[in-house]
Amino acid sequence: IQVVGCVRRNNDLVIDERHLGLIPSNEKSESQQIINRIASIIEQQVDLEQFVAIGASIESDAIGSVASEKQSVAQAKKAEHIDPVKVGVFQDASFGFYYADDLETLQFCGAELVAIDALQDLSLPEVDALFIGGGFPETHMQALSANERLMGEVRNFIENHGVVYAECGGLMYLSESLTWKDKECRMCGVLPGKTVMHEKPQGRGYIRLAETGKMPWPGAQSVELAAHEFHYSSLEGMPENCDYAFRVVRGHGIDGYNDGYVYKNLLANYAHMRNVGNNHWAERFIAHIVKNRK
Repeated sequence: IQVVGCVRRNNDLVIDERHLGLIPSNEKSESQQIINRIASIIEQQVDLEQFVAIGASIESDAIGSVASEKQSVAQAKKAEHIDPVKVGVFQDASFGFYYADDLETLQFCGAELVAIDALQDLSLPEVDALFIGGGFPETHMQALSANERLMGEVRNFIENHGVVYAECGGLMYLSESLTWKDKECRMCGVLPGKTVMHEKPQGRGYIRLAETGKMPWPGAQSVELAAHEFHYSSLEGMPENCDYAFRVVRGHGIDGYNDGYVYKNLLANYAHMRNVGNNHWAERFIAHIVKNRK
């Protein structure tokens, strides 16, 4: 095994953490400065050119197959003459947990991504659907709650059968209220339950889901879907007669038994999906948008 260097202990390599782990880059304005500092330290101790050369010498069919799969999807969409759909993606200090590769897949599938700032924007742009991903809405819950105009537009969008997909932090934002550190702030009020933060994780690790007949997206899956969850919050006071897209086989989800709250064209779950393996959620999401746009 060839040694290309070592990285010694150094306090300048430390990155701040909080209850769910590292602080995401969308919340830290000096993120690029920190990255540059760490890169400079490593560059002085590691032969990076040799490191890259070793990596480039290894063939990987997996990388090629993923790229070719995306190209095939893009070509298929062009062959179908499907006009691009506009998807509003909540991206700000509150919502920033997105897999870059999945956002890219959405674009390959025909989506034009339009950024939405839940803290600053007073209205929704002209979009065909909304994607509200994970994040830390509890750290900005007062500012989110103060933006009543945007929350009202999100509510109306859903009530008018607009297509919305929300994960974890997005689910919290769509609930009736959010309570953290003895403070409660009103949220969108679409989900009939209240979000409560706890000191210990309520769901953490891999989760396996079985699709139910309530799943609104096309392309029903008969196999279990693998995803992950990591949340200190719970959704309290949900009625017993709710519709759910998933039955929890492993993990916690919303209540230990169900995940993926369904209301009109809204799907909201604690599980974070990844567009890999048999879980083609991005393609199905876009197909659902196209179906409801016609």
